[in-house]
Amino acid sequence: MTETPKKLVELKDLSLTFFPGKAKEVKAINHATFDIYEGEVFGLVGESGSGKTTLGRTILKLYDPSSGQIHFDGQDVTKLKGKQLANFRKDSQMIFQDPQASLNGRMKVEDIIAEGLDINRLVKNKAEREAKVLELLELVGLNKDHATRYPHEFSGGQRQRIGIARALAVDPKFIIADEPISALDVSVQAQVVNLMKRLQDQHSLTYLFIAHDLSMVKYISDRIGVMHWGKILEIGPADQVYNHPLHPYTKSLLSAIPEPDPEVERNRVIQPYDPSREQDGQERQLVEVQPGHLVWATAAEADEYRQNQP
Repeated sequence: MTETPKKLVELKDLSLTFFPGKAKEVKAINHATFDIYEGEVFGLVGESGSGKTTLGRTILKLYDPSSGQIHFDGQDVTKLKGKQLANFRKDSQMIFQDPQASLNGRMKVEDIIAEGLDINRLVKNKAEREAKVLELLELVGLNKDHATRYPHEFSGGQRQRIGIARALAVDPKFIIADEPISALDVSVQAQVVNLMKRLQDQHSLTYLFIAHDLSMVKYISDRIGVMHWGKILEIGPADQVYNHPLHPYTKSLLSAIPEPDPEVERNRVIQPYDPSREQDGQERQLVEVQPGHLVWATAAEADEYRQNQP
């Protein structure tokens, strides 16, 4: 009998509205509901402006949600304060999109990586601090000489490795990777993703991997959520979402992925997506069409999706 995986992160009807009640009101997150299980990589995809980064930052309580719940390891994140909030922030870390902007250019690498150690008092003395920093540098493929250098002396891929080392320093349970490879050269992207996969296996990490590149998300993720205009439109196992997408928006995203074959690429047709189809006044919710595969749909649309499954 297979043991049911533990839910590490649970979002229940989560919403966040910027400038509520004003003319420029923005529903950045619109009733998002999904779970992330311990030890898995949950990929979150969608075009720029869909609310992915805002969702990630809200989970970490960098933004306060307008409504809904965020549970982490059984605790309601929205109600955490003081020591409990500090413990949550230790257990949940973020790898930022821009490895240059996210590192303090006036700090040496050793101090950047050790900042979390110092704040959480995880080392007893200078020698232990230095040993931990060197261990983390080696873990992410850098060497001890890099500890005394500054961020501007490194390439983009190396800076992202420093960001990963900083996130790992406090031994977190959960890491939100916010488009961690989008600012990197294509030749470096695979190296960073493979590093993240290796570290996940070694440290039993749980990732929320945010990106707009569906092909890369499929490679690293166990399950994928598709987000558009603040709504989660589809959730399912990575292979299922990639090979048998349900929602028209997911199909549109997949049709935009470039192909390495020039002949195929020349004849590729991107499927358009009309978001007005979601604004016809009908009630929609996430409906399970196949085991573990959910789509934002009316009851009639869900039946149609079931009938068209291979």
